[in-house]
Amino acid sequence: MSIDGEEWHRMWAALGAQSIHGGLFNQLVRAWGEPQRHYHTLQHLRECLAHLEAASSLARHPTEVELALWFHDAVYDPKRQDNEQRSADWARESVRAAGCSSAVGERVAALVLATAAHEAPADDPDTQLLLDIDLAILGAGPARFAEYERQVRAEYAHVPEADWRRRRAGLLAGFLARPRIYTTAPFHDALEGRARANLAQSIASLQG
Repeated sequence: MSIDGEEWHRMWAALGAQSIHGGLFNQLVRAWGEPQRHYHTLQHLRECLAHLEAASSLARHPTEVELALWFHDAVYDPKRQDNEQRSADWARESVRAAGCSSAVGERVAALVLATAAHEAPADDPDTQLLLDIDLAILGAGPARFAEYERQVRAEYAHVPEADWRRRRAGLLAGFLARPRIYTTAPFHDALEGRARANLAQSIASLQG
């Protein structure tokens, strides 16, 4: 899967769209390229879509997961707390405007909203996969993980250093305290150990 018009049309056709708007594609690409973004960029979207391409068999509705990835950070303002809700609303309205079923719109919106708390029901493979993909960066190799940390700090440059260290360490510790960071077996087997090592090192650095 890639960020191009051909894949965009394939995705919407698979969702049963009655009309496919290239304008929405351009709007989303522009949104992901906004200047306040450093991590939540097209780089992150491309990485997410690549993970989905490798693991789409885990999903019940893989094309809905794909669309949810397009929208999951479509609205992103580091100074606001409602990014996921606004992104989900945009996704739902876009699915409706394309003439897809309301059930598709609700499922995609729910997937986007799930990225706020990063908790997936045990009987929901689509949400499990989406969240594992979104958190895959935590299990990245040393160079990419270090880049990710720099990128996230740049997005929160408005937060004073002491506050950043405290809040970021608390957030990462929450993931580290989970019995499993990754719910699906393939992501757990491939990334869990490295993610825990990355998180522990990052927390130690923040608290040092």
